[in-house]
Amino acid sequence: MGKHIGGLILAISIIIAGIVYNPFSTDASALHWGFQKASNENQAQAGPQFDALLQKYDAYYKGSASKKTLYLTFDNGYENGKTASILDTLKKEKIHATFFLTGHYVESATELVNRMIKDGHEIGNHTLNHPNMAHLSTEKMIEEWKSFDELLASKTKVKKTRFVRPPEGVFNEEMLRVAKENGYQHMFWSVAFVDWYANKPQGKAYAYNELVKQLHPGAIILMHTVSQDNADALPDFIQTAKEKGYTFSTLDALVK
Repeated sequence: MGKHIGGLILAISIIIAGIVYNPFSTDASALHWGFQKASNENQAQAGPQFDALLQKYDAYYKGSASKKTLYLTFDNGYENGKTASILDTLKKEKIHATFFLTGHYVESATELVNRMIKDGHEIGNHTLNHPNMAHLSTEKMIEEWKSFDELLASKTKVKKTRFVRPPEGVFNEEMLRVAKENGYQHMFWSVAFVDWYANKPQGKAYAYNELVKQLHPGAIILMHTVSQDNADALPDFIQTAKEKGYTFSTLDALVK
């Protein structure tokens, strides 16, 4: 699973105005998504350069600061037996989310993918093979997205995805441009925490506290479905968010 925040490389990278320059990348144009986390319900901030770059290509990482609306998104690289519980919670709460899937997930967990669609959730494109997209040629970038769509169409009724998310949060301007030209829209995130280690559970309280601590208007929340912590914390987090006056919406509604 992608390491979206934290980690040794990010820790020793150079952060300038919200953009993380990784000295170990073989691609000088590669950027690593990063932001100043929200606190006291003030929005997360990625910095003016990231803000301008994403706006240029109609990409998002958060919604309006004036509306207490939340957008739940999940990254699925492989199935670990936790997704059904998450889907049960979302169905009970009548919340629609976006699930960013890899080709491996579509192949190996087709039944769950079709349940997501049946339950009204959006399928996002996390690429076919989960590569470092910033290292790919333009042609290979397009191939990753379109090959994923072809696989998804062969397994479900969805013919094409709209939203894409770069593996490990690694991207560059060329990728944003190519995606937009091919009918895709990048969706980053403004709430995240270390939750992608399936074999390193930290407990329900850990996930719940991270989610509540980073809560803010317009938050696009990223969680990984391999985490038992997330599956356990999600019901309580949703109730707490509602008690604080938040509602849940979809990425499709956000861009409209």
